Amino acid sequence: MKTLALSSMAALIALLCAAPASAFQCPKLVKQLQDATANRYDATASAAKVAAAQSNALHAAGNHAEAEKVAKDALTTLGIKS
Repeated sequence: MKTLALSSMAALIALLCAAPASAFQCPKLVKQLQDATANRYDATASAAKVAAAQSNALHAAGNHAEAEKVAKDALTTLGIKS
């Protein structure tokens, strides 16, 4: 019984620590987009810049899953693996 309780607590702690970590990936992805489009002026880069701004706004609003999706899609459009 004691082992089950310890295992459950360890799993709960791991889950609680993993959730906030993904929330901090959004700014990293936005920065990656900004760096990739800094010296580009084509239509694809322009769309990626808009997506970076949208992703940043979603992150600020607390919608991290959508922010990450928008940023990753834009990186894929640029040909960058995320």
